[in-house]
Amino acid sequence: MPPNVEVRRSARRRRTVSAYRDGDKTIVLVPSRLTKAEEEYEIARILQRLEGRERKSRPPSGDDELLDRAMRLSHRYLDGAACPSSVRWAANQRSRWGSCTPDDATIRISTMLRGMPAWVVDYVIVHELAHLLEPTHNAYFWNLVNRYPKTERARGYLEGVAAAPHLEATG
Repeated sequence: MPPNVEVRRSARRRRTVSAYRDGDKTIVLVPSRLTKAEEEYEIARILQRLEGRERKSRPPSGDDELLDRAMRLSHRYLDGAACPSSVRWAANQRSRWGSCTPDDATIRISTMLRGMPAWVVDYVIVHELAHLLEPTHNAYFWNLVNRYPKTERARGYLEGVAAAPHLEATG
């Protein structure tokens, strides 16, 4: 049994196995009818799925992860047509979320995005990848960007973040 895993057996639970994080502990809920071998198999399977979901929801931490993420996003939403030579975090970008230099296919993502949801970072990466294919913000560019399904949601999120420092507290 992995450390920090608590297994809870339930007579009411018939088939499903589920898991969730509670602080630094993982709680796994299993039907009480499972044999010890079945339980161990199901625990390993559900922990692997939980880790995969968490990995997908985390924004990339290093430049290598950013480049890998960009390549996956390019293949998924831009048919692999956008191929950056580098994608890196940039601490000196304070007025924009990302930037792209199509001539050398480099992309910089503002460190201000660290800590934001992965789907917001993904939107900024797709936006910059689209600039590798179309440098201006014309209709073709926006058609490319809008292939990312959370474009409007991410844009709204970023607009809210940008506006928040200017809002006055009320109440």
